[in-house]
Amino acid sequence: MSTPSDDEPQVVHAPALAVAAVARRLGVAPATLRTWDRRYGLGPSEHSAGAHRRYSAADVERLLVMRRLTLDGVAPAESARIALATDVSGAPAGGAPAVQTPTAAVDAALAGDIDGCARVLALSADADVLAWWTGLVEPTLDALARRTVVDPPGVDATATVHAATLAALRDRIAPFEGARRPVVLVLVAPNEPRPLVAHAVAGALASHGVDARIVGGPGGVRHAFELVAMTRTRAVVTIGQGPEVNLEVVERIADLHAELPQFVMVSDRASAAVPVGRSVHRARSFTGLVHEVLAVANGAVETFAVPEV
Repeated sequence: MSTPSDDEPQVVHAPALAVAAVARRLGVAPATLRTWDRRYGLGPSEHSAGAHRRYSAADVERLLVMRRLTLDGVAPAESARIALATDVSGAPAGGAPAVQTPTAAVDAALAGDIDGCARVLALSADADVLAWWTGLVEPTLDALARRTVVDPPGVDATATVHAATLAALRDRIAPFEGARRPVVLVLVAPNEPRPLVAHAVAGALASHGVDARIVGGPGGVRHAFELVAMTRTRAVVTIGQGPEVNLEVVERIADLHAELPQFVMVSDRASAAVPVGRSVHRARSFTGLVHEVLAVANGAVETFAVPEV
C-alpha cells in the first residue's frame, strides 16, 4: 500500500453530521433542512451504519451558501441553484464559512461556532483594521442586534463575535519594540463596561504605529493625570455608550492641560455632555476619530507634569 509523499496534500475528512447537528450549526429548524432536501436536492450525501443519511463537510458548506443567500433576500429556488453550483471542494474541514462577510459571521455566531467565526473575522497581515471594523465587524454586530436570538446554555452569539474580534486584533497587533512610539490613551467613561469599539480604536491606531493603550480598572481624575504624565500621551480618547455619560475626567484635563488634544466618542443622546472646546473634540464617526487622532499623534511630543488635584 502506497503512502502519501510530503509533497502531496493531506485531505482531512470531517465527521459526517446528523440533521439535528447541522440544524444547530445553521440556526434553522430540522424541518427546514428536510424541506430543502425534498424540494431542492440539498440533502445529506453520506450513509452510516443503519442506512442513516449524514451531511458531509461539502453538504454543510452548500447549506451555508443557501442560508446566506436567503438571508440576503434571494429567492429559495435561486439560492438552491447557486448553492448546488458552488464549488465547495476547497471548503475547510467542518463546513466552516469560506468567505468573510457579515452574514457568514452571523451564521457562525448563531451556531456557536467559535472557530468558524474566528476564521470569518480574521485579520490578514495586509488588511486595513479601520476598513475591517467598519466593513465587517460593525455590520455583523448590527445584524445580531436586530435579531431575536434564543441561545442554548453556553452559546452567546454576541460574545462569540466579541471573542473572535479580540482574537483577530491580538493576533494582528504585535507589541512595539525598539524606537519609542507616540502614545494615545483610550479611556472608558466611569461606571461603563469596556466596549469592543475601544479595542477597535486602539487596534486601528496601533496598525499605524501608535502605541494605543486601553485604560481599565477603577480610576479617577488623579489617576488619569498620572497616566498622562507617565506615558507622555499625545492625545486622550474617551468612549462612553450610555445615555448619561460621566465626563468629569475630560473636563478636568481640559482645565489643567488645555494643550492636550482630547477626543470624545458618545451617542447622540449624550452629545450635550461633551465639553467641546479648543482641545476637546466630539468624534462623530469611527473613521473620523481614527484619522483625527492619527494626525495629532504624528505631531510633536509634549511633556506634562502631574498637577495638584
